[in-house]
Amino acid sequence: MALKRTTKVEPGFSMSSMTDIVFLLLIFFLVTSTLVNPNALKLLLPKSTGQVSAKATVSVSIKHYQDAGTFSYHINGEERPVPFNEIEDDLVDLLQNEPDPTFSIYADETVPIKEVVEIMNIAKRNHYKVIMATRPE
Repeated sequence: MALKRTTKVEPGFSMSSMTDIVFLLLIFFLVTSTLVNPNALKLLLPKSTGQVSAKATVSVSIKHYQDAGTFSYHINGEERPVPFNEIEDDLVDLLQNEPDPTFSIYADETVPIKEVVEIMNIAKRNHYKVIMATRPE
């Protein structure tokens, strides 16, 4: 008694469902990657051989005293140092009437990046543009 099947089993399978899953994953990762926005400041970093189009009206200088391990902050090159907790208020007062508020940071070579970033955070909180000053080579 020989029983035969009337339907044949095909060894292949359809890839359409797999491509749908890959397409949906691609869309998911594209959408989620645009939502991830790093907290970075937009800096106008001047090249040492060129000029910057934006002109800063205010400057913040950071001086590092390595012997004592302290820092002094000076606004607009004043001789009198400003305590760090007063810098933001002084910058707000100086830049409140500016149409495009921009200030520059002059940091000594030995100043740790942490100190510079704290000044940059002030700019970010107040929506100011920052120019990181460099010296010509």
